[in-house]
Amino acid sequence: MSLIQFTRNHADHSTDKGFQFEFFCDRCGNGFMSEFKASVTGFATSALRAAGDIFGGILGQASRGSYEIERAIRGPAHDKALQNAVEEAKPNFRQCPKCSNWVCISTCWNGKRGLCYDCAPNVETELSSAQAQATVEQIREKVRDQDLTKDIDLTSEAAALCPSCGARTQGAKFCPECGKPLRPKNECPRCGTKTEAGTKFCPECGNKLL
Repeated sequence: MSLIQFTRNHADHSTDKGFQFEFFCDRCGNGFMSEFKASVTGFATSALRAAGDIFGGILGQASRGSYEIERAIRGPAHDKALQNAVEEAKPNFRQCPKCSNWVCISTCWNGKRGLCYDCAPNVETELSSAQAQATVEQIREKVRDQDLTKDIDLTSEAAALCPSCGARTQGAKFCPECGKPLRPKNECPRCGTKTEAGTKFCPECGNKLL
């Protein structure tokens, strides 16, 4: 038998009734189903089964054995059906001369270049993708250059929960639940320096605060 191309990615849906095959694109996985071709022995099998269901006995035994006969003799018929199905499917696919993959014409074939899109990507598609990616990269770079913390107190000790009621502070200066200050300040009575609550001595003049 001559070499049958284009059979690496295919599914055999044949039964004792006939032959049918599905071929898949190596790149995207899209499939093409060949036309169902009835098996001549399949008709005989069906007839024997029908007669066996009605009359039973020897005909019933023959009908049960006919499928084994079908399996035994379907080799050449099956091979021929596969070869015909390949010829039926091939117009929907092209084999890339660079990577040798069989790809579907509708989605994965660059007809202008005579190569699959993996080997010769579509220029407009690649340009559009590159522009979108560059836009996202530039947005991230410009956001990193912005001072997004100018209104956030980065030096005072932060609390995740309000010490008074236990509510989440959400980074606020006052509790969103009870309204109490989350970072209370004390003032040194001697020099006026603002200090954190709980500070025992003024960091500027050393005055005892507690």
